[in-house]
Amino acid sequence: MDKRKVDVAVIGAGTAGMVAYQRARKATDRIVLIEGKQYGTTCARVGCMPSKLLIAAAEVAHQVRGADGFGVLPGEVRVDGTRVMARVRKERDRFVAPVVRSMESLPEAHRLLGHARFVDSHRLVVGDHTEVTADRIIIATGSRPNIPGILKEAKDRLVVNDDVFEWADLPSSVAVFGPGVIGAELGQALARLGVRVRLFGVSGGLAGIQDEKVRDCALRTFSEEFAVSAKAETRRIERARDGVRITWAEGGMEYLDTFDYLLAATGRRPNIDHLDIQNAGLELDDRGMPLFDPYTLRCGESHIFMAGDVNNDRPLLHEAADEGRIAGDNAASWPDVRAGQRKTPLAVVFTDPQIAAVGLNIHQVEERCHTCFAVGEVSFEDQGRSKVIGKNRGLLRVYGEHGSGLFLGAQMFGPAAEHVAHLLAWCVQKRMTVGEMLEMPFYHPVIEEGVRTALKDLSNKLRMGQKPGEGCMDCGPGV
Repeated sequence: MDKRKVDVAVIGAGTAGMVAYQRARKATDRIVLIEGKQYGTTCARVGCMPSKLLIAAAEVAHQVRGADGFGVLPGEVRVDGTRVMARVRKERDRFVAPVVRSMESLPEAHRLLGHARFVDSHRLVVGDHTEVTADRIIIATGSRPNIPGILKEAKDRLVVNDDVFEWADLPSSVAVFGPGVIGAELGQALARLGVRVRLFGVSGGLAGIQDEKVRDCALRTFSEEFAVSAKAETRRIERARDGVRITWAEGGMEYLDTFDYLLAATGRRPNIDHLDIQNAGLELDDRGMPLFDPYTLRCGESHIFMAGDVNNDRPLLHEAADEGRIAGDNAASWPDVRAGQRKTPLAVVFTDPQIAAVGLNIHQVEERCHTCFAVGEVSFEDQGRSKVIGKNRGLLRVYGEHGSGLFLGAQMFGPAAEHVAHLLAWCVQKRMTVGEMLEMPFYHPVIEEGVRTALKDLSNKLRMGQKPGEGCMDCGPGV
């Protein structure tokens, strides 16, 4: 077995791992980047990009079907599943290729292929060929789909999102389990491409929406387009001759239906369980996850850092890049470890209407401010620009603090949420007040006028009197 000694070892060559490697390499050339299986980030290979390619095809089909409402008569819409999936794979591969080329351009001495396992806090065994001794280690091993046991009864008809993008053609029907971001996006996209879809949930949640009024609006809207069983009790799953037979209870009734495939979109689990992490000398929680500081990414008082989806703190690409930067800088400057700047939380779901969350969610606002906050809202049903383009569905809710008028966050289900969310996230990060936001220019006619309406509603409900950071008039400083 080959033996190597380095200053920094990075386990995982995804987004967080690549950024961590680039940052740490500025300080040392004694570094190694370890990848277990194949190069290419989750985003490019099985996540953000291929899913958006599928969604793009679905949006075109949906727009053509709705053209009659604008007086445009398109004729019959026919989806060629083989061509749809061929484009998804072709363009997906184009996104993956430069990532792979970037990895292969690194010095060969800096790259190792093989699964890494901890022997002790400083030593790693990679595959069966190399032992690496590292002064500092960054864990950036990402995550993988989590599949509850009952879903495995679908046997060979069980798929995860990774598998969907390898389909040569579209099936006729799919049962989607898990109404989170992946389930909502792929479920709606498949339905718009002509696949019979039923989306199964348990607790009534949808795509991580925390604000109950926004969630109810989204559930009503999606239920008009495809079957949604948001509060279903799955009683039996069987591999039948013609597909997957599912028995479930809902609303006091029992139902039975058969689908070609069962798509498990039931969350993701950190890739930590094959690292022999118990040998690393770290304090673990009851799930076997190392305890870490989200601002330094450092595990306890150790020389080990954990960045990206593997820590399950903010499993988004831009957050993984930021965490890679923080972990890489701290590994390079060890033992001088510093807190990195974290950006305002920002999340977007690419359904139609889109879903977005910015800043504090409604529960976090309640915890921070108790009763010392107000909520403004706007429905997009009567919003001018939204009606013009035929996308007048949805609800925006914005949160502000009494006393200071500080803008705290928002939840949105509506048109152009991916763009509106950025504007609102910038306002949160700059610690703007609702009054300052209303002083900004708003063009006419645009969807952003709906943002102004919601902010005006919020402004009218706020009790003013103190500066940002001083708290509200009722609770005083520190709230």
